[in-house]
Amino acid sequence: MSDCLFCKIIAGEIPSSKVYEDELCYAFRDINPQAPVHAVLVPKTHVTGLNGLDGLTDEELAHLIRAAQAVAREAGVRESGYRLVSNCGRDACQSVQHLHFHILGGRQLKDQAG
Repeated sequence: MSDCLFCKIIAGEIPSSKVYEDELCYAFRDINPQAPVHAVLVPKTHVTGLNGLDGLTDEELAHLIRAAQAVAREAGVRESGYRLVSNCGRDACQSVQHLHFHILGGRQLKDQAG
């Protein structure tokens, strides 16, 4: 999608600090980190968010979850723990309408339940 921020990052039109890339997804450091480790993982296929998953195959979605684990491993937080978050929609504060997962770790994270 031509006006999508994450599509432009994937295409190299907007600079980013890449931490992981393969044929299906791209991960980069968040520009406003909420933890010592804060990466954003996006599929290279544009889908709007969790409610747009019909645009991905089950294999592509599973691949994203495995890629999140690879990002956590490379960042050194796989064993100590990390959080995988995807905001969906306006009320959840989804700011970019492209499916993405935040990978957060590197310190004790606060309980966000409730």
